[in-house]
Amino acid sequence: MKALDVYEVLSSAKPEELKHPCESLDYADHVVKTTMIGYPQLAADSLLNPDLIGRLADIVGSIVRQLNLIFMEAKWIIEKREDVIVQRGRAYDVLIEIAINLFGLEREWVGFTDRDVEETLEIIRNALSTWESVEREECGSAEVARAVVRLKIDDMKKVMRGDPKGVKSMVAIMGENVEKKLDERKIMLSFLDALKEEIQGNIYYVMSKRGMCRFGNDYALGLRWLRRLGYVQVSTNPVLAAIAYRDDPSLWGKFEGYLKKNPGYLKNIDGRQDELAMLATMLALWPNMEVFRPVFYLKGFSDGMISYQLNPNVADDVNRSIEDALKIYRATQDYFMKYDEYLLWGWSRDVERGRPNIVFKVAGSSPAAIEITSMLESLGIGTNNTITFTVSQEASLILAKIRGRAKAVKMGIKTTKVYETNMGGRLEGHLREVKAAQLITDALRRFGDPEAKLIEFCRKLGVPVADRAEAWVGATGWGYNYTAKTFEEKIVLVSFNQYLKTLTNEHLVALLVEAKMFNSREEALNYLTNWEKAIGLAGTLVAQRVWWIFFSSENKVKWINYLTSEYGLTREEAEDVLNGIDVLPASKRKPMDTFLTLARWNMTNTEFPDHQLNVLNESKSLNFNLSNYDNAIMMKHDPKTIETLNQLGDFVKAYELTSDLLELLRKVGVEVKELGSRGLSCDEWAVFGSTVKTMTGFTEAYNSFRSRVVETAKRVAKMLSVQ
Repeated sequence: MKALDVYEVLSSAKPEELKHPCESLDYADHVVKTTMIGYPQLAADSLLNPDLIGRLADIVGSIVRQLNLIFMEAKWIIEKREDVIVQRGRAYDVLIEIAINLFGLEREWVGFTDRDVEETLEIIRNALSTWESVEREECGSAEVARAVVRLKIDDMKKVMRGDPKGVKSMVAIMGENVEKKLDERKIMLSFLDALKEEIQGNIYYVMSKRGMCRFGNDYALGLRWLRRLGYVQVSTNPVLAAIAYRDDPSLWGKFEGYLKKNPGYLKNIDGRQDELAMLATMLALWPNMEVFRPVFYLKGFSDGMISYQLNPNVADDVNRSIEDALKIYRATQDYFMKYDEYLLWGWSRDVERGRPNIVFKVAGSSPAAIEITSMLESLGIGTNNTITFTVSQEASLILAKIRGRAKAVKMGIKTTKVYETNMGGRLEGHLREVKAAQLITDALRRFGDPEAKLIEFCRKLGVPVADRAEAWVGATGWGYNYTAKTFEEKIVLVSFNQYLKTLTNEHLVALLVEAKMFNSREEALNYLTNWEKAIGLAGTLVAQRVWWIFFSSENKVKWINYLTSEYGLTREEAEDVLNGIDVLPASKRKPMDTFLTLARWNMTNTEFPDHQLNVLNESKSLNFNLSNYDNAIMMKHDPKTIETLNQLGDFVKAYELTSDLLELLRKVGVEVKELGSRGLSCDEWAVFGSTVKTMTGFTEAYNSFRSRVVETAKRVAKMLSVQ
């Protein structure tokens, strides 16, 4: 049978449904049975159990003995060639997955010894090499081995595969690197050797192993590969859900299949649009939760979380948001009650099964976020506040987390890791646009016909220009289009990131010089470069200040003392409340956004797949020294940078606090002398520039994704009615 046919057979093989209750006799039986019904990854993950320290090699030896029988028996089953391919493919797959888990940080989280790892890998390598030789003896080539490896590499390459700009991801590049090193004479062993090198030589693996920071993924695919690098979290939002379905179209087939099995969702489709969008997102989300579920248990609920964004259309409605969250949480708990029978087979019965490793992304677009956050946290349901750009927003929402978590621990509820997102890149993007609009406005005033000069400038930048009297409509770079009717609005349009990605744009430099705002191109470029550098640190400065207020060594002890006195917690409970909250720098635009926010505690950096590649490449540059960034969150930056940024009112709102927050911090004992009181107040959250732009883009993406979901549901309903 041709290699392509083998590949198609394996790629189209569907797993059976997991049987309940699970009837495994021992670990070897459990892994083999789970593998052969189509869940080799789950089978491999079930061995990530601390109770197996010192026993792993023996158990894997027993697994290999049973799989060897299946592999060799298949040799004589000529009439069921497809079954042979699937059985052998799954046998290869589970041993590969066990090996890769031992290459990655999983072995550290479990606590496997070097002897456990070395002996187990030797067993696996010998088995894979033997099976590959059997294939070659039978038909001259190892077609199943090749197809299994190809499927693994294709899984890596699908990350950002559908990006319209052709941007590459780090995981996809890792796959390409592995592919180049494959040796057709020993496919399995060359694959494992190349993959081990890619994993353990990666900067994220190094940083994670050294404990320099936690890392998360701002994308819904390729997560198993990132878990091996030490990643412990994934964020999703409407934009990312749509991208996941774009890059992995098989998700649409999965959604259609679920609807066919659960036709109740097809009744009154127009009346349940949000419910269907929620379902489609959950179907993409559950596999992510499965990937990080071992981390969730190995770390005692302190990592392995999946962030799910609540419906942005009801972000300001406390009751609707809580209702949606509880509905999703309950459905997820029901799902994992069954899944955990297999993952946690052999674990102590004292370990709670079914608890969702989910935190809900609560948009900080209005004061409602404070109540939603506190209420969910009090139930032991974690939150990840998003649409957050300012110190006052993030501080207010961390306080809401603290209040809710304090209630939970007093009821004996074990809390999970939760997050406070700092969307630094989006803050910087907004500030850059504000500064660009100021400069363009000042320049145009110096011309006899400002509007004619604006039209000329816009055409150079590719802005869709219409006649003077007409409205201009153009993309913003934030996920939505902007309609500009007035002269001022047209300046706003041209200032968007879509057209001016940097202040050092050559056309902007030329405009400022022509307007005689500067004496030379060099003088203008120097001015704009300084501003670009300053704005590029704005998000980092906000993250740094938030982290310092709550989690620096000098302040953390003050908060623990405050929690014990204010909420009547024990010291251990107070530490649990505070230790489980991480600042989450997000929406980064350059490698230094990651390196400058590294912290050994209370910090998780979440990364886009293409940003990961930029960080990896930066780490390979000639003068890069990782040790320079150990606990870089504490790094002191040039005061002149803040002086420059303080010329922008929106930076002042982002960087300073409010009078009520200052009062509370004084009560706690935090030094507030340099924190300022002109920060964004709660009633300004919704109208802050970064909030407006981000929420508009997210809502557009959600509504677009929801429309596609509804369209698919109607097609399935029509199909079923015809049948």
